[in-house]
Amino acid sequence: MAKMMYREAVVSTIAEEMERDDSVVVLGEDVVGGMGTAGGPEAIGGIWSTSTGLYGKFGADRVIDTPISESAIVGAAAGLALSGKRPVAELMFADFIGVCLDQIWNQIAKFRYMFGGKSRCPAVIRMAYGGGFNAAAQHSQSPHQILTGIPGLKVVMPSTPADVKGLLRQAIRDDDPVIFLEHKALYAVSGEVPDDPEFIIPFGHARLSRAGQDVTIVSSGLLLGFCETVADKLAEEGIGCDVIDLRTTSPLDEEVILDSVEVTGRIVVVDEAPPRCGLAADINALVAAKAFASLKAPPQAVTPPHTPIPFARELENAYLPSAERIEAAVRKVLDWR
Repeated sequence: MAKMMYREAVVSTIAEEMERDDSVVVLGEDVVGGMGTAGGPEAIGGIWSTSTGLYGKFGADRVIDTPISESAIVGAAAGLALSGKRPVAELMFADFIGVCLDQIWNQIAKFRYMFGGKSRCPAVIRMAYGGGFNAAAQHSQSPHQILTGIPGLKVVMPSTPADVKGLLRQAIRDDDPVIFLEHKALYAVSGEVPDDPEFIIPFGHARLSRAGQDVTIVSSGLLLGFCETVADKLAEEGIGCDVIDLRTTSPLDEEVILDSVEVTGRIVVVDEAPPRCGLAADINALVAAKAFASLKAPPQAVTPPHTPIPFARELENAYLPSAERIEAAVRKVLDWR
């Protein structure tokens, strides 16, 4: 296995798929380095360095710098996908989905359904999400609950470089539109990645990253690492936690969650989105409806409060879920009487 950073897994997977399939194209703001540049030293591959080197390998016809217009980027991706291409479109920040939500919600997500299955829209829309960088309320959000709630979209949230590799390859080859969410704080995280050029992780298959008999913890993305830290700490006290990495929120692997809760009888869902109408509430409702007889304590959620994300470092730290809050929630369900 090779060891690489999360962002390197993004770049290498896109490059491999572009080499394998001429229909794969990349578009977005500064994916080359700036409109009109020739791919020189300033062409770092976007602000997250997730398209570095692609322009030099594949040229301007397949790596396209766009205007600063998310509606244009996603609209172009929709047209490319309907025309037989496999576009990988990049939005710098997930917060900007509001600008192009019509293209995502009313167009891309509905093409196959409205045309009776006679069309396909194999578009991948990549976007960076999440807090922790003091980027304030308009550049720090986790809008996956909005996107997960749109029928017709597949929503992916990889937690490791290996999952980036397997899930992004699946996303590019998938015939349906895929929202691929990359947490900003994970880009520099390193991990082992399989060398197999056909390594693919099917959507809807969650990963059990820790195993235990006492509590089920469900999460994804950056917060999964916090959950693993808590599970490892509690294991030293003889408390066993199933830690489930969702990988995809749509499709959702209901089976692995329910099977775990049937054993542990307790669940804590950890999510970076606000609590109202959120993913944590949805999963806990699922468990209450389908595994109620197994529950030994009320389902718990660890989320931010229902407020915009603050700018100040101290306030943002208080806003985001932490290992301490996760541990407190786990101990709460264990102590329930």
